[in-house]
Amino acid sequence: MSFSRRVLQLTSQIPKGKVSTYLLLARAAGNAKAARAVGNALNANPAPVKVPCHRVVCSDGKIGGYVFGVKKKILLLEKEGVKVKNGRILDFEKRLFKF
Repeated sequence: MSFSRRVLQLTSQIPKGKVSTYLLLARAAGNAKAARAVGNALNANPAPVKVPCHRVVCSDGKIGGYVFGVKKKILLLEKEGVKVKNGRILDFEKRLFKF
């Protein structure tokens, strides 16, 4: 299985109301140094509804990028009960999903 495919598979496991990070995904996919590659894989996500890449954020709780724009990412997260303030996830540790 390719790295990108593995990233998408893992991203599908992140439950509603939780977030994970590019770094945690990279580690779970088998390459701790590939956090940027995780972002590229998510940017090329062919099924953003099925594979919830909006649930992936930076390791410091910042929102990060999103193929449909940061405002849309925040909207989707807040719809799932994840509060965002000043571009950061509130209660980040509580919301963090670890693989």
